[in-house]
Amino acid sequence: MNAKESTKNDERVYAFIDSQNLNLSVQKLGWKMDWRKFRQFLADKYGVSRAFMFIGYIPENEALYEQMHDAGYSVVLKPTFDLTKPRPETGQAEGAQKSGEADDKKPIKGNIDAELVLWAMKEMSNYEKAVIVSGDGDFYCLVEYLESKKRLLHLLAPTGHYSGLYNRYEDYVVRIDQFRRELAYHDYRKKKK
Repeated sequence: MNAKESTKNDERVYAFIDSQNLNLSVQKLGWKMDWRKFRQFLADKYGVSRAFMFIGYIPENEALYEQMHDAGYSVVLKPTFDLTKPRPETGQAEGAQKSGEADDKKPIKGNIDAELVLWAMKEMSNYEKAVIVSGDGDFYCLVEYLESKKRLLHLLAPTGHYSGLYNRYEDYVVRIDQFRRELAYHDYRKKKK
């Protein structure tokens, strides 16, 4: 299916991407997403003219955010917090470090669900169709609403293990893992042995 089959040429299509859900899901399957290829894939296959990438902000990742922007994403950052730092009102940490976890890999919380839903609604006057990229059931109300308004083009689930809430929207579901060959990142700088 190409963009012409997915949507009319004159329709504006926006994508709203849960970066953590997508990234962690494909990594569990043993591969990394090539974000530049994925942005081109969205444009070529579904006619996506604007792709919002929702990410929890970590200061050390500034270069990554810049790369995402350069690859064609509209990056929306959400402040994060360290789950191991004590809360002022209680003096206790939000979450304890898991045993065996390295000190440099502190648990960070930066849930972007509310931002993704808010931006999909704020931008609604600017697009005719939306592509939601996540398998997380927290977006069920958004998917339901977009479908009721005939604005849902596709729900791109990272794998076949997406929320059962989306079973009634199976006609919209496309599994990203089925495009691994096209979308996987390959580091060609590594020397072949």
